[in-house]
Amino acid sequence: MPTVPATSSNDPCLTCGACCASFRVSFYWAEADSLHIPIGLTEAVSPVYSCMAGTNQARPRCQALSGDIGKSVACTIYAQRPSPCHEVQAGDEKCQKARARHGLPPLPTLPTLSSRPTDMVPDSIPT
Repeated sequence: MPTVPATSSNDPCLTCGACCASFRVSFYWAEADSLHIPIGLTEAVSPVYSCMAGTNQARPRCQALSGDIGKSVACTIYAQRPSPCHEVQAGDEKCQKARARHGLPPLPTLPTLSSRPTDMVPDSIPT
């Protein structure tokens, strides 16, 4: 199946970036080494934790984020981004909180298995 390239029309993250400018992005220090994140883009939080540079402050903004929040953004190390960056999903609670912090409208949320009508959830798995 062919993949669809991410564009701002099908990936709201490309016009947002609010999560990258709302939270501290901290992770086990060795993750930065294993992902080959440039040294200047991380800073020590403790002897065992690092964070993305720019996110450990009252008004965080990841230094790997380029562009204008709410308009057009990109992660300059997208393929190497640490695990916390994979955790926020478009429309989830953290996303909505970050968007509100930057005055952006909420995104529609996708239904989860537990929020779907019961006729869509099988009672048991066929054997």
